[in-house]
Amino acid sequence: MQQVMEMMRGLQDEMAESRMEQERIQADLADSRARNEELHHVNEELHRGLNNKQGQREQYETERLIPPREISTPFSQEILDAVIPNTFAGPKVIFTGMEDPEAHLTAIHTQIVLVGGSDNARCKLFMSTLMGMAMDWFISLPNGHITSFRQLSQLFREQYLANKAPLPVSYYLFDVK
Repeated sequence: MQQVMEMMRGLQDEMAESRMEQERIQADLADSRARNEELHHVNEELHRGLNNKQGQREQYETERLIPPREISTPFSQEILDAVIPNTFAGPKVIFTGMEDPEAHLTAIHTQIVLVGGSDNARCKLFMSTLMGMAMDWFISLPNGHITSFRQLSQLFREQYLANKAPLPVSYYLFDVK
């Protein structure tokens, strides 16, 4: 009987070990499931990121194929054919639509006189000084409308007349110390 009792204790010990092994296996399985779920979420994020990148790449590819916007020019063909002097290094003044138009025309005229150039070249050089709202105004003029720098200057003055600096008044002298 003692042998049977020892055998029973041995079986009970084995069962206890088996239960502990089973609990450890279930804990490992739960950890594996959690890790698998985490990896699944990471994989989904990577797929979303990859799809997003592919979408951006496709958008970039189509944007790259779209030619730049055609800008109409209000210059006559004679002005368009004018050659700009090689000595001109680019505009040193910029007009955005907020400055005094007379001061800008004076600065442009000074630059062009120093470099030398025809009336038609002046028109083309003047265009390169416009930015922002001023460029928007310029390209909104009808095609082939401008035939001389005098005409361009007049249109420019009329458009930005409100920005012209006020003339000094004699009572300003009272503020001089």
